Amino acid sequence: MCEFPGGIYALTSETADTEQLLTQVEAALAGGVAAVQYRDKSGDVARRHEQASELVALCHRFGVPLIVNDDLRLADLTDADGVHLGRDDGSLREARIILGKDKFIGASCYQSLELALAAQAAGADYVAFGSFFASPTKPAAPRADLDLLREAAPVIQVSLVAIGGITLANAPQLLDAGADSLAVLSALFDAPDIRAAAHDLNQLFETESEE
Repeated sequence: MCEFPGGIYALTSETADTEQLLTQVEAALAGGVAAVQYRDKSGDVARRHEQASELVALCHRFGVPLIVNDDLRLADLTDADGVHLGRDDGSLREARIILGKDKFIGASCYQSLELALAAQAAGADYVAFGSFFASPTKPAAPRADLDLLREAAPVIQVSLVAIGGITLANAPQLLDAGADSLAVLSALFDAPDIRAAAHDLNQLFETESEE
């Protein structure tokens, strides 16, 4: 089991423009994000393989892990640093067998502490709760309550990741409630200056560590 890095966890938006994707992620990396998750639900296998491979190389230049969303085979083929699995995306135990002990395995646990406890027992390196706020990416997603993080903190030993509509303004509530990592898409990649947005979000963790 690996310790997932605390900090800003950048979630990529789906695009056919690989050059733009790499430029945006590089800006986020330069701004100090702690991890990147590649998300692409398209059926374009060649594009997904190319983009994931390029992102693995880019992230490794910055010493940051690249996690593949929902696709264990792609994570394995591109030698990514791990995989993130939703409730219906396959077995955490199978992922560990295939990827080995040195890769990260994350699990979406939505609004359920029970799912998080089960994921932890199955060998997940982090569990993700959400959506905590209204998300432009998934506006209809059910909401998680801040109390969920407070309840999880004493019983979940792996990293707690919060997701869903996170901004510079509302992020401190999640950190105060016990989140170790904040998964961010819109507030990062829709910002006019991605590097500056990443830097400002990252500063929240610097402040937290000083308190």
